[in-house]
Amino acid sequence: MRTQSEKKARGRLWAVVSAALAAIAFFLRFALRGYAWWGYTALFVAALVVLHRFLPAALWKAVVALVCLGLAYFCFVESFIIKNARTDPDDGRDYLIVLGAAVYGDQPSLTLVRRMEGAMDYLARYPDSVAIVSGGMGAGETVTEGQAMYEWMTAHGVDPARIIVEDKATSTEENLKNSFAIIRARSGEPQGRVAIVSSAYHLYRAKLFAQKLGVTDAAGVAAPWGYFFVMLNYFIREAFGVTHFWVFGN
Repeated sequence: MRTQSEKKARGRLWAVVSAALAAIAFFLRFALRGYAWWGYTALFVAALVVLHRFLPAALWKAVVALVCLGLAYFCFVESFIIKNARTDPDDGRDYLIVLGAAVYGDQPSLTLVRRMEGAMDYLARYPDSVAIVSGGMGAGETVTEGQAMYEWMTAHGVDPARIIVEDKATSTEENLKNSFAIIRARSGEPQGRVAIVSSAYHLYRAKLFAQKLGVTDAAGVAAPWGYFFVMLNYFIREAFGVTHFWVFGN
């Protein structure tokens, strides 16, 4: 049997651990860019610590069972994301769609730079391919993502004649829908003629959107990885994005 003082000490330990995890969660969420989902994970663990401390044993077992089911589902979703987080083998497509990402003012984010680097590598390998850089203007942006990509890529040596700007899209689905419309207006159906450049974690969902829009064989081109733990943050987030697509279709 634990003494009263031992119980109080144990209670203080649980409180310190949960408070420390909550503090880490808020730091990761609000003080650092690209670590939000690590913060949510830390907050979830803090909540489990509190529940373990205060729930009756039977209810705690039910929580553990639900958490295990959730983790099993998370691993199931991640298996699709990870399987597609690579560049597909292909012999060069006519069109390379580069999906937009954040621009800070008029400066591309690291995520967007990595996507453009992947696009430039592809264009160098396949000199007959044309890039469609796709993205409208979001909050905090002073130029469209499409225009920012055009300016960055041409400044880094890409022939302007090999870049088409799509500057209206505000989502992945719109990126692809608008880009497919450009292809149809220029030279016919995009089926069999399209590769998509995005961050590795995002390629599976990008292909799902392409399939929804009738292009069932789009090749994926994985951009170079950024910082390891930032990338893992987005792999965690992507599981929720894929789930949303599976349930709602967008």
